Amino acid sequence: LEVLMGERDLLADLSRARYVIIDELHAFVESERGVHLRVLLDRLDVLAGRAVQRIGLSATVGNPEEILEWLSGDRGSRQLVQVPILPREKRFFFFVEGDDERRMDVIVRVVAGRKALVFVNSRSDAEKIGQSLQGRTEQLFVHHSSLSPQLRRSAENAFSKEGSACIICTSTLELGIDIGDLDVVVQVGPPGSVSSFLQRMGRSGRRGRPPYVACILRDPVEFLCMAAVIECAGKREVETLVPHKIPYNVLLQQIFLELSRSKRVSWARIKRMLFSSAVFRDIGPEKVDSIASYLLKEGFVVQDGDLLMPGPKAELLYGKSNWKDLYSVIRGGGEYRVITPEGEVVGRLDARFVASRGGSGFSLGGKIWNLIKSDDSYNLAVAVPGDDQRSQVFWTGGQAGYSPVICRGVRRILARGRSVLPLNEGLEEILSAHITSYPRIRRNAINLWQEQGSRGYDVVILTCLGREMNGILATLLKTLLPGKRRVKYDDLLVTVQAMKEEGSLDSVEEALLSIRGMGDEEIGRLLRVPPPELWKFGEAIPDEMRREMAFSDHFHLDEFSDTIGSLPVKKTGT
Repeated sequence: LEVLMGERDLLADLSRARYVIIDELHAFVESERGVHLRVLLDRLDVLAGRAVQRIGLSATVGNPEEILEWLSGDRGSRQLVQVPILPREKRFFFFVEGDDERRMDVIVRVVAGRKALVFVNSRSDAEKIGQSLQGRTEQLFVHHSSLSPQLRRSAENAFSKEGSACIICTSTLELGIDIGDLDVVVQVGPPGSVSSFLQRMGRSGRRGRPPYVACILRDPVEFLCMAAVIECAGKREVETLVPHKIPYNVLLQQIFLELSRSKRVSWARIKRMLFSSAVFRDIGPEKVDSIASYLLKEGFVVQDGDLLMPGPKAELLYGKSNWKDLYSVIRGGGEYRVITPEGEVVGRLDARFVASRGGSGFSLGGKIWNLIKSDDSYNLAVAVPGDDQRSQVFWTGGQAGYSPVICRGVRRILARGRSVLPLNEGLEEILSAHITSYPRIRRNAINLWQEQGSRGYDVVILTCLGREMNGILATLLKTLLPGKRRVKYDDLLVTVQAMKEEGSLDSVEEALLSIRGMGDEEIGRLLRVPPPELWKFGEAIPDEMRREMAFSDHFHLDEFSDTIGSLPVKKTGT
C-alpha cells in the first residue's frame, strides 16, 4: 500500500476505495508493521476525503475490544462482531523422546499416506528435519520465509493434488494461505504462543473429521509446556496484543519518505502530514520539533530558507538505489539472496552463515546446495546443487520462547500437581515424575528455593513470566546482589548460581522485594538501552527518545512493573 500511494497515477483509483479488509490482523498489531498499517489507513482516509471502512479479521485475539479501538483510531463508530465457536472433538497424540532419530521415525509413521503439515519453530529446524525425512516420505517439501516465492508456491500447490504430501513449515503456513484439506498437523516442540497453536490446529479437521494434532516432544519440560498450551487453548485463553505506543522509527520513515518524494518541502507541511495520523498525535509537536533539530544537526536533513531537503546522511542511507528501503519499517540487511548460476532465485541465507561457510554444503528448501561464491557489495550468493551437507544452515534470530500465557499455564499445572488432559498411564508417569521434581509451588506467586549446585548454592526462582521479563529480572538481580553473580534465565526460571552463603535465599528474596517496589524510571536506569541498529531508522532517533521508545515498546517496563508488583514472593522447601 505504501508503494501504491507513492504512485501519482494510482491516487485517483485509491481515493475511490470504499473499505479495506485486513486479514489475520493479529499478525500486524504488536510490531512496527502495525503502526505503519495504521499510518497508511489514516493517509487513505485523507486521500479519499472520508473515513474508509476498516474490517479486521482474526480468530486469535485475546483482547478484541482493545484491538478494535486501536484499528478504529479516533473514529466514533465501531462494531465488534464475534462469531461463536462450536465445541468440537479434538484428537491429540503425544510422543516424548530424547533421541533425534526415534522422533524422526515417529514423524514418518504419522505422516505416511496423509496430507500433513509438520510445524517447527525455526527455519533451521525446518531445514534440519526436512533433510532427516528426505527419501523417507513421498512428496516432501520445506516452507519458510527465507525460501523464494516459487519454492513456497510449489509446496502449496502439492496440497491441491490427489495423494499424500508433507510440508515441513514454520509459521508461514499458519496464516491465510489456502492449502486445502489435510489429515494431520504435527507439532515438533511446543509453539511459542496459544494463538499460534490455535492457528495451526485449525488447519486440520476440515473434512468433517475432528482435528488431529500429533505432538513430538524432546523431553518432559517440552511435554509440560505442550500440556499448558493445550489447556489454555481449551479455555480460549489467548495472548493479549499490545500495540507500540511510541513509534519514533515509523515517524522517521514517514519524514524520509516525504523528503524523498518532494525533494524540497516545508517543515510545516511535514508536521501536517504526520499529525493527520492519530498514531503520532500522542508524541506531540514539541518532540517532533526536537527530532527535526536533531536531523538538521546530524546531517540527515539540510535547510534552504523554509524548505528542508535530504542531507548527506539521508542520501547515503536512502538515496540512489537504496530509496526502496524506505517503503518498509522492518530492518533489512544481514541476509544474502541465493541464486543458481542460471539466475534462478532459491532463497536467502544469513550473512554470518555465508561468511563462515564459504564453499561448504548446506540445506535450503530441503535440498543440498554448495556455495561457490558470494558478492558482499550486492549481498548475493551463488550456489549449485550438491550431494553432501557438511554444515547446518542458520539464521540470526531463532526461537522467541514461550508467551507469558503459556508460562502461567505451566505454573497452574505445577501448583495443581497434574494436567487436566486425559493422558494414558505412560504419559501420566512422565509428566508426574517431572512435576514432582519441583518443590511445592504456589499458583499466583513468584516461588523461590535453594538447591545445592556444583559450586555452592543455587537459588532457583520460578517466575513463569516468559523470557523477556525474566531477562529484565536477571539483569536487575545481577546489579542488586552483592559481588559478581552469574544469573541464568529461560522462560520459566531465573537461577542465581554459585552463592556461597547459607543465607543466600534470604538475600535473593530481599532483592526481589526491592525490585517489586521500584518504579519504571528506577528500573530503566539499571538497564542497557539497545543500540540504534535494533530499529530501522534508529540512527536518526535522538538518544533520549530511543531510550524512551526502548523502555515502552522493547522492554515493556510498565507491564513488567505491574506484573512483578502483583505477585507475592514465596520461599518454598525442596
